[in-house]
Amino acid sequence: MYSQLIREFIEQEDLPESYAADAETWFVPLAEHFSASLLEEKRPLVVGITGAQGTGKSTLAKLISVFLNNDGYRVIKLSIDDFYLSRRARARLAETVHPLLAIRGVPGTHDASLAIATLEALESAGVADQILLPAFSKAEDDCIIQDYWRSINGPIDVILLEGWFIGARSVSDAELLNPVNELERTEDKEGGWRRYVNQQLSRDYQTIFSHINELVMLQAPSFEKVFEWRSKQEEKLKNKVGNEAQGVMDSVELHTFIQHYERLTRHCLASLPAHADILFRLDNNHRVIERLTKTATI
Repeated sequence: MYSQLIREFIEQEDLPESYAADAETWFVPLAEHFSASLLEEKRPLVVGITGAQGTGKSTLAKLISVFLNNDGYRVIKLSIDDFYLSRRARARLAETVHPLLAIRGVPGTHDASLAIATLEALESAGVADQILLPAFSKAEDDCIIQDYWRSINGPIDVILLEGWFIGARSVSDAELLNPVNELERTEDKEGGWRRYVNQQLSRDYQTIFSHINELVMLQAPSFEKVFEWRSKQEEKLKNKVGNEAQGVMDSVELHTFIQHYERLTRHCLASLPAHADILFRLDNNHRVIERLTKTATI
């Protein structure tokens, strides 16, 4: 039923042929599971898709959207990245809280209130309601102005929310004491940045995550693979927008950038599998090797 859609999707997204087998084996049943859920539960169904950078979250969200749209459902794809604070707002945080907050990515560098308001508006939207969807340009490392935001009308059947720490929970202060990399040792000696990030994660982000009905995780085999896969993402961005764009990084810059995510990424790799409703384990070649679920529904 979905074979032709998969072929077209692979060509459109420039994906390896191996993705077709994974899509048929693992992701078609996932879409069918969501379709079945929509027949049994009130709408919209809010699905969180989580996993470290480069694991394929946005690709999976696009594919599931293609499947469900084909089945006649109205689907909205959101990323936590859509809600990044502007460069100016992050610069203010860098001045008033900690210099490392100028760099986008970690909890505290998003407009969490806007994310909550957007989710609530989408969940309650009717035919007459027009909802604006915020957007962020990674190439320019800044928010896209509101005049260019996409607008949609309700009602919505499925909201897909993807992001690298979706579903994560905060840790104890004791777990923050020892630095995990050179960035923390040299630029966060007193631990103020990581404490702030952890505090933010424990607040409005948990409200965001409370909207999720089902959490899907793509689990990388190790943190070391994350850098390799994130490098491939950066290469795609360079090919798309060119090397001179504001947000494009070389290998040295990317290595430093990844260190901002390391602590929370490692925490997510260790803790989120136990909380995910549906877990896909990935091997070193980016292939799905196992699916684990909290129930036997798929």
